[in-house]
Amino acid sequence: MTSAHRPNILRVKDQGRTKPMDDKRELERNKLQRLVAYLIRHLTRTEYYGIENLPPTGGVIVATNHVSRLDIPVLFVNPVRADITALVADKYLKNPFIRWFAVKAGGIWLDRTKADFTAFGQALATLQSGRALGIAPEGTRSKTRQLLEGKPGVVLLAHRGRVPVVPVGVAGTETALAKIFTFRTARIQVRFGKSIRLPPFSRENRDEDLKRQTEEIMCQIAALLPAEYRGFYADHPRLKEILAEQGEE
Repeated sequence: MTSAHRPNILRVKDQGRTKPMDDKRELERNKLQRLVAYLIRHLTRTEYYGIENLPPTGGVIVATNHVSRLDIPVLFVNPVRADITALVADKYLKNPFIRWFAVKAGGIWLDRTKADFTAFGQALATLQSGRALGIAPEGTRSKTRQLLEGKPGVVLLAHRGRVPVVPVGVAGTETALAKIFTFRTARIQVRFGKSIRLPPFSRENRDEDLKRQTEEIMCQIAALLPAEYRGFYADHPRLKEILAEQGEE
């Protein structure tokens, strides 16, 4: 068993905080993180793989698939980057619990009905301050657990922020709540892929480069997921290349 496939015990570390929040908010956030870690540790069997691929410091985009509202809490207590925050759809402002959680965790509200330049600016500032930022390139939660077509926002943000992208595949969160409420152990796996540094766009083929780099990130995410989760990218030639390189197909 290689280190890339060895599960890591769930724990919260105070690493990677390049630009801390004010003391009161930081204390509240730390308390929330400890509470979430306790609940996930006792109510689920959550395993993290490939955590060595997540840089311990510096701005980084954590690009993940999105199948459940539990995805954010699970990434929030990852073993390497306690400073992680995420983009959160502003439709959840109407949900008291999610709104409370997002505010305490320092989430960035995103209006997905338009090009939200305010959220983009806040996300860029977060990355430039040296923090980790979680984003779902699909732009919404998949109701079938299968990957949806990715949007180019992650690529654009990575170029503007000059930060790497770490692909992540999350499996098991979509059934976790149902299992918890029926007193069964929910099994969740979170796999971190190798960090990706995107090459500059060419002047002649910017749109083509944008599309190709978006597909690269999505295929890297797909390769970290079980076959039944790969959805839109299941038959993508690039995914088949990645799996072949890994000796899986």
